[in-house]
This record gives sequence, C-alpha cells and structure tokens, in this order.
Amino acid sequence: MSRVCELTGKGPMTGNNVSHANNKTKRRYLPNLNDVTLQSETLGRGIKLRISAAALRSVDHRGGLDKYLAKAKDTELSARALKVKKDIAKAQTAEA
Repeated sequence: MSRVCELTGKGPMTGNNVSHANNKTKRRYLPNLNDVTLQSETLGRGIKLRISAAALRSVDHRGGLDKYLAKAKDTELSARALKVKKDIAKAQTAEA
C-alpha cells in the first residue's frame, strides 16, 4: 500500500536528521494518513479512502465529499477517487 493521500496526492518527502554534532543522515517525512469512510450524499453510501488529516479537514471545510470532489483537480486524485467523482457527476446529471 503506497503512502499517498488519495484526494490531495500528498506523499512522502525526504530530509535530514541533524544530530547535536551537526551530522546529517537521510530520513523520510511521511504524511499523516488515515483510513476513513466518507459519506456521499448523492450516491447515498459510504466511500472508504486513505487520506491525510489535512485532506479530511479540507473535505469538512468544503461541505462534504461531493463538493470537495467537484472542485478537485483530476491529476491529484487517485484512480479510485476519480471513479467516485465520475459516479457522483453521473448521478447528479441523472437527478436533474
């Protein structure tokens, strides 16, 4: 399982551990990923995603998964999130 957020594309970064003697060794900064189930109002079901804590706050700020995905760029989304976005768009056009 890759350590990449499915909504924002945020992944591991690299940097240095710096000791008191100023010795530098490589290290990885991993994103704070959580397995969550987000509810889609349009589809009427929950969607399981592995997203970062920052993305979870962004989803809450925008007013839910449906509204977040409507504004999200397709290049940042994972394949599973992109499929959910298209399913939501299809369901919304069928309602109207």
